[in-house]
Amino acid sequence: MARRPARRRRRSAARRAQARHHGIVLFTLTTAAVILAVLLLDWLLHHLLLLLGLLAAALAVAVLVVRGRVAASRREHEGQVAQLRHIGAFQSMSPKEFEHALAVLCRRDGCTEVTVVGGAGDLAADVLATTPAGQRILIQAKRYGPKTLVGSQDVQKVNGTYRDVHRCDLALVVTTSTFTKAAAAFCAQVGIRAVDRRALALWAEGTGRPPWG
Repeated sequence: MARRPARRRRRSAARRAQARHHGIVLFTLTTAAVILAVLLLDWLLHHLLLLLGLLAAALAVAVLVVRGRVAASRREHEGQVAQLRHIGAFQSMSPKEFEHALAVLCRRDGCTEVTVVGGAGDLAADVLATTPAGQRILIQAKRYGPKTLVGSQDVQKVNGTYRDVHRCDLALVVTTSTFTKAAAAFCAQVGIRAVDRRALALWAEGTGRPPWG
């Protein structure tokens, strides 16, 4: 019987040696992983109370931080509301400040999703909000002096956008002044709530119903 060539025998021996080497490496790595897992588990078991204590402390700190922020936000909101108890506060505001003040009143009276959107291209919307009853409302803010009245063109723009563009159920035009007779008549005809200086004062003081009520 012919014997295998020496080169083939050497190759076969090399492959067996390589396989043994790979087996040893795999066994070593597996053993090391098991030892590390056992050591880690042992460390966790011995330090479980410490870890739980650290977790509880971190949770307590997080709760305190959240409570502090909520309390600070509540105090800020209450301070803003207190400043709006008199109509004179609105007269000294800029138009943008007036929009934010109306948003504060909406939040005070239970509205959610209150957003100030006034600006260039606002399409007659300054504040958008959802009432406690679920109505989506649009507010157009007119921070005017006592001699500047809200005209019919102003309210017609609101009537043209609040339903079809902004998908709102109700529109309010709120002013620090008052409305012309034509504007007031148009609001009454189409169902827009016209909130003049007197109605705004009652709303701000909390003695009158919210204008969407």
